[in-house]
Amino acid sequence: MAFPFLTGHGAAAFGSSFTAITLAELGDKTFFMALILATRHRARWVFIGSFAALTAVTLISLGMGYGLRELLPASVVPWLAAALFLGFGIKLLIDAQAMAPGAAAAEAGDAEEAVEAAERRYRITTPLAVIWESFALVFIAELGDRTQFATIFLATAPSFPFGALLAGTLGGHALVTGLAVGAGKWIGQKISEQMLYRLSGGLFLAFGLFALQQAMR
Repeated sequence: MAFPFLTGHGAAAFGSSFTAITLAELGDKTFFMALILATRHRARWVFIGSFAALTAVTLISLGMGYGLRELLPASVVPWLAAALFLGFGIKLLIDAQAMAPGAAAAEAGDAEEAVEAAERRYRITTPLAVIWESFALVFIAELGDRTQFATIFLATAPSFPFGALLAGTLGGHALVTGLAVGAGKWIGQKISEQMLYRLSGGLFLAFGLFALQQAMR
């Protein structure tokens, strides 16, 4: 099957968003939520609920980023994208430097507390209940998360088409959610949150420098 939007700028948008989201989601709170839920319920139902929540937040985030494109003058948008990319990259690198060695364990602990609280409140016995629980927990955790900001900032890049960004972002979410419900326990023990922040920060600095080059043309 051919995907015409995955050529030129579309291919760059797909690759950038897929890589950025994969790095940002690995070891994130929502990753550990899906992992913990999959140890208690059928993995397929957890995947459906979690991925649906991530899809909803992705659409909201892309809408916000594209809204900024429409509201601002076309001459300003490339400079805004460059500033957002560079600022976000620097922040991730600063956060990585200040991060304690047990950051991933802390994320896992927060996720487990949220899951425990939800399961004490409701009886989760049917597939629909599992899907709804996964959706609600992941949706709330994803709002204001670094992955949401990454998606918003990617959508401000004037050369990145919507279809390619959506495909890349959802591809990254699907990959990481699948890993979480399938092999999350093993992966969770290997994750270095500090390294992931550094890789993400370096990636966004590269995006920023490219966007700055585009803005100066």
